[in-house]
Amino acid sequence: MIKHFFKKLGFSQAPFAGGIQPNMRKETEHSPIEVCPLPPLLIMPIKQHIGQACSPLVAVGDHVLRGQKIAKAEGYVSVPIHAPTSGQVIKIEDYAIPHPSGMGLTSIFIEPDGLDERDETLKPIEDWQHTDVSALRERVRMCGIAGLGGAAFPTFIKLVQDQRNPIETVILNGIECEPFLTNDHRLMVEHSQEIVLGMQIIMHMVGAKQGIIAIEDNKSDAIECMKKAVNHDDMGLDIQVLSLPTRYPQGSEKQLIEAITGKQVPMGKLPMHVGVLCQNIGTTHAIYEAVILGYPLTERVVTISGDAVPQQGNMLVRLGTSMRFIYAQRGLTDFDGLQILHGGPMMGERLRHPDIPVIKSSTGLLALSQDFFREAHPEEEPCIRCGHCSEACPIRLTPNLLADHCRNEQLEKAADYHLFDCIECGACSYVCPSHIPLVHYFRFGKGQAAQVRREQNFAEASRQRSEFRDTRIQREKDEKAAKRRKVRATHTPTEPNQGKE
Repeated sequence: MIKHFFKKLGFSQAPFAGGIQPNMRKETEHSPIEVCPLPPLLIMPIKQHIGQACSPLVAVGDHVLRGQKIAKAEGYVSVPIHAPTSGQVIKIEDYAIPHPSGMGLTSIFIEPDGLDERDETLKPIEDWQHTDVSALRERVRMCGIAGLGGAAFPTFIKLVQDQRNPIETVILNGIECEPFLTNDHRLMVEHSQEIVLGMQIIMHMVGAKQGIIAIEDNKSDAIECMKKAVNHDDMGLDIQVLSLPTRYPQGSEKQLIEAITGKQVPMGKLPMHVGVLCQNIGTTHAIYEAVILGYPLTERVVTISGDAVPQQGNMLVRLGTSMRFIYAQRGLTDFDGLQILHGGPMMGERLRHPDIPVIKSSTGLLALSQDFFREAHPEEEPCIRCGHCSEACPIRLTPNLLADHCRNEQLEKAADYHLFDCIECGACSYVCPSHIPLVHYFRFGKGQAAQVRREQNFAEASRQRSEFRDTRIQREKDEKAAKRRKVRATHTPTEPNQGKE
């Protein structure tokens, strides 16, 4: 519930700490979603979400159908991967993935046959209102759905009914506060009724009584479309559309929960611990398709933007499509001197080249000129201790001090300053008058800390193996010594009779 205190003050929602108001540059907000043509080759990395990588189920030479499972989930935090179209598996080998390092990962190469034949194994669940929620949750898992807002966390894990932490409210996150990105915006305008139905399915699965569709006020057409869809709802669920003032990073779920309910999710806790579940717009639409249509996740909407893109827009793209191919559909073929970003400019990743496939977490593809990039990233200067970064931080950290500790590899001190609570939103870097790339230092610190943990774990595992070996060798020595004592006791010659003549 929205806090009465804020109502008395005239606010429709409780504000969250920090935040900024960057130039949103939503040039594609009125660009309808266009279908991207099938590329000549699709490349599917076996890991496209947070958690464990999948294992290939196909071999070179196999023919696959669209929606056919081609890689199985390994472990609990994992979901399967499906073929984006029908065709032939031509090879399975390492290939570059969307990551700043340019690192590669085992990938399945599919050559489309042009028929786009669909695997009909999964059937629509028509009577989902009377279907067991565990079966619906399993459908979400089987369809390979991960968070399409960029986090790519396996969605089925969040859709569990926990009696210890019952979900009271489902919040549909239509904020999309990253500059440039408009893929969720267009989904709300063009597929509003499907999204509301997906939300109803989610509320049924978790047992929530209240639903809130949160949209920032710079998306007036999306707000209108979603309100119409809610008004046409005949299920009688308590769902409302809430317009929020535009502020970055309001799309982060903890900040969104605080802005709507006034509740703060404690550090180390999850939204479920305050009775709330947040779901992204794209993810909710994918849940609709999984349940109502029986379609696994094989495509997603991507925003293609940036000052170097001749024809900016939003496209429905098959997973595994090369970014170079997508850019070419928008008139961009020469990448000399350009900066390519995977995601938005605040939290996205800089890529070395465009020959990388789109994956489940690909919200946007930006191509920026050198002039634009230099203007956005001037040369770093010394910190003047102005405190602007602390004021902008939505987590209430002290970014300048935290960056100093990360830069000097003082990892224990960085941890004391709550390094791992940082959501890497980039608000601190945006407001810094000295142009210090604070988030880069945080990522460096987290990477170094992770490396230290790996080395410590390796050392601990080595110590345990060594101790186990020493214990085993000592046990074997003791067993051999015991056997020798037993043999000596059994074969010791008897003393001769003293009275024998």
